[in-house]
Amino acid sequence: MAKEFKYRGHSMKELQSMSLDEFLKLVPSRQRRSLTRGLSDTKKKILEQVDNINKDSSDQSIRTHSRDLILLPKMLGLTIHVYTGKEFVPVEVKPSMIGHYLGEYAITNKKVQHGTPGIGASKSSLYVPLK
Repeated sequence: MAKEFKYRGHSMKELQSMSLDEFLKLVPSRQRRSLTRGLSDTKKKILEQVDNINKDSSDQSIRTHSRDLILLPKMLGLTIHVYTGKEFVPVEVKPSMIGHYLGEYAITNKKVQHGTPGIGASKSSLYVPLK
Protein backbone atom coordinates (compact mmCIF):
# COMPACT_ATOMS: atom_id res chain seq x y z
CA MET A 1 0.00 0.00 0.00
CA ALA A 2 1.32 3.43 -0.92
CA LYS A 3 2.02 5.85 1.89
CA GLU A 4 -0.38 8.80 1.99
CA PHE A 5 1.36 12.11 1.28
CA LYS A 6 1.11 14.70 4.04
CA TYR A 7 2.13 18.33 3.80
CA ARG A 8 3.59 19.42 7.15
CA GLY A 9 1.47 16.85 9.00
CA HIS A 10 -1.81 17.58 7.20
CA SER A 11 -3.51 15.25 4.73
CA MET A 12 -4.63 16.48 1.33
CA LYS A 13 -8.31 16.45 2.34
CA GLU A 14 -7.53 18.65 5.33
CA LEU A 15 -5.53 21.04 3.14
CA GLN A 16 -8.31 21.31 0.57
CA SER A 17 -10.85 22.18 3.28
CA MET A 18 -8.57 24.87 4.81
CA SER A 19 -9.03 28.55 4.10
CA LEU A 20 -6.19 30.44 2.43
CA ASP A 21 -5.23 32.11 5.74
CA GLU A 22 -4.86 28.75 7.49
CA PHE A 23 -2.85 27.36 4.57
CA LEU A 24 -0.53 30.39 4.65
CA LYS A 25 0.66 29.41 8.13
CA LEU A 26 2.03 26.16 6.68
CA VAL A 27 3.94 27.40 3.62
CA PRO A 28 7.53 28.75 3.70
CA SER A 29 8.09 32.46 4.29
CA ARG A 30 8.80 33.41 0.66
CA GLN A 31 5.50 31.93 -0.55
CA ARG A 32 3.62 33.30 2.46
CA ARG A 33 4.95 36.81 1.75
CA SER A 34 3.99 36.72 -1.91
CA LEU A 35 0.47 35.46 -1.12
CA THR A 36 -0.18 37.97 1.69
CA ARG A 37 0.86 40.87 -0.55
CA GLY A 38 -2.11 40.04 -2.76
CA LEU A 39 -2.71 38.38 -6.08
CA SER A 40 -2.33 40.09 -9.43
CA ASP A 41 -5.22 40.19 -11.88
CA THR A 42 -3.78 37.35 -13.96
CA LYS A 43 -3.39 35.12 -10.90
CA LYS A 44 -6.95 35.89 -9.79
CA LYS A 45 -8.16 34.96 -13.26
CA ILE A 46 -6.30 31.63 -13.13
CA LEU A 47 -7.77 30.83 -9.70
CA GLU A 48 -11.27 31.59 -11.03
CA GLN A 49 -10.62 29.18 -13.91
CA VAL A 50 -9.49 26.54 -11.38
CA ASP A 51 -12.72 27.00 -9.40
CA ASN A 52 -14.83 26.74 -12.57
CA ILE A 53 -13.05 23.57 -13.68
CA ASN A 54 -13.55 21.97 -10.27
CA LYS A 55 -17.27 22.79 -10.36
CA ASP A 56 -17.79 21.64 -13.95
CA SER A 57 -15.52 18.57 -13.58
CA SER A 58 -14.91 18.71 -17.32
CA ASP A 59 -11.52 18.08 -18.87
CA GLN A 60 -10.57 21.67 -19.65
CA SER A 61 -6.99 22.82 -19.55
CA ILE A 62 -5.62 26.10 -18.26
CA ARG A 63 -2.93 27.91 -20.25
CA THR A 64 -0.86 30.54 -18.53
CA HIS A 65 2.28 32.64 -18.77
CA SER A 66 2.29 33.13 -14.99
CA ARG A 67 5.25 31.04 -13.84
CA ASP A 68 5.33 32.60 -10.37
CA LEU A 69 1.94 31.22 -9.35
CA ILE A 70 2.12 29.20 -6.13
CA LEU A 71 0.44 25.81 -6.33
CA LEU A 72 -2.47 25.60 -3.90
CA PRO A 73 -4.30 22.48 -2.64
CA LYS A 74 -7.38 23.25 -4.73
CA MET A 75 -5.27 22.77 -7.89
CA LEU A 76 -4.59 19.08 -7.17
CA GLY A 77 -5.13 16.80 -10.14
CA LEU A 78 -5.39 19.61 -12.70
CA THR A 79 -3.21 19.95 -15.76
CA ILE A 80 -1.93 23.48 -16.23
CA HIS A 81 -0.07 24.41 -19.41
CA VAL A 82 2.83 26.75 -18.56
CA TYR A 83 4.58 28.90 -21.16
CA THR A 84 8.35 28.36 -21.35
CA GLY A 85 9.14 31.14 -23.81
CA LYS A 86 8.64 28.87 -26.80
CA GLU A 87 5.76 26.49 -26.06
CA PHE A 88 3.19 25.54 -23.44
CA VAL A 89 4.36 22.59 -21.33
CA PRO A 90 1.66 20.57 -19.51
CA VAL A 91 2.19 20.31 -15.76
CA GLU A 92 0.00 17.89 -13.80
CA VAL A 93 -0.31 19.08 -10.21
CA LYS A 94 0.54 16.34 -7.68
CA PRO A 95 0.44 16.50 -3.86
CA SER A 96 4.22 16.84 -3.54
CA MET A 97 4.09 20.05 -5.63
CA ILE A 98 1.92 21.98 -3.15
CA GLY A 99 3.56 25.23 -2.00
CA HIS A 100 6.03 25.36 -4.90
CA TYR A 101 6.01 27.75 -7.85
CA LEU A 102 4.46 26.66 -11.14
CA GLY A 103 7.55 27.62 -13.13
CA GLU A 104 9.69 25.09 -11.25
CA TYR A 105 8.06 22.30 -13.22
CA ALA A 106 8.33 23.83 -16.71
CA ILE A 107 12.00 24.09 -17.62
CA THR A 108 12.83 27.02 -19.91
CA ASN A 109 16.09 25.73 -21.36
CA LYS A 110 16.91 22.49 -23.09
CA LYS A 111 20.04 20.38 -23.13
CA VAL A 112 22.51 21.53 -25.78
CA GLN A 113 23.46 18.80 -28.23
CA HIS A 114 26.35 19.90 -30.37
CA GLY A 115 26.76 18.33 -33.76
CA THR A 116 29.98 17.66 -35.57
CA PRO A 117 32.03 20.78 -36.33
CA GLY A 118 31.72 22.18 -39.82
CA ILE A 119 34.08 24.14 -42.01
CA GLY A 120 35.25 27.29 -40.29
CA ALA A 121 33.70 26.39 -36.94
CA SER A 122 36.91 26.83 -34.93
CA LYS A 123 40.67 26.44 -35.16
CA SER A 124 40.53 22.95 -33.62
CA SER A 125 38.09 21.73 -36.25
CA LEU A 126 40.56 22.64 -38.99
CA TYR A 127 42.15 19.20 -38.82
CA VAL A 128 38.93 17.17 -38.74
CA PRO A 129 38.59 15.13 -41.93
CA LEU A 130 35.56 16.17 -44.00
CA LYS A 131 33.78 12.91 -44.72
